[in-house]
Amino acid sequence: MRLDKYLKVSRLIKRRTVANEACDAGRVEVNGTVARASREVKAGDRITVRFGARALTVEVVSVQENAGKADAAAMYREIVE
Repeated sequence: MRLDKYLKVSRLIKRRTVANEACDAGRVEVNGTVARASREVKAGDRITVRFGARALTVEVVSVQENAGKADAAAMYREIVE
């Protein structure tokens, strides 16, 4: 699944266009490298999203095309650093 779509489906970022813009601005990293929106995401990847001064790091647990509100939080596990 594309990175921008994963961020939207997992509800880490509210809209896919906003996820695209965050990737273009270099605020999203996958496994420690700045990632483009078209990057493929798979289980086990670590995604870091920077929101201003705050950074959120998650590990991808599952990849689903569609997820309800209750299922979205189960798609990732937050990493505390």
